[in-house]
Amino acid sequence: MKKYKLKLDIYELKIIINSLNEFRNKLIKENENTDVIDELLIKYIEILD
Repeated sequence: MKKYKLKLDIYELKIIINSLNEFRNKLIKENENTDVIDELLIKYIEILD
């Protein structure tokens, strides 16, 4: 798997987290699996800590 590094400021990071969360909520409403989104959210939220 190829990995990439992105340089984001805090504002951009929060936009990504918010977008992922909105997408997760949409998947939940559609009774779809959210595992991949959950993992990404955890990864990005940990960066904020």
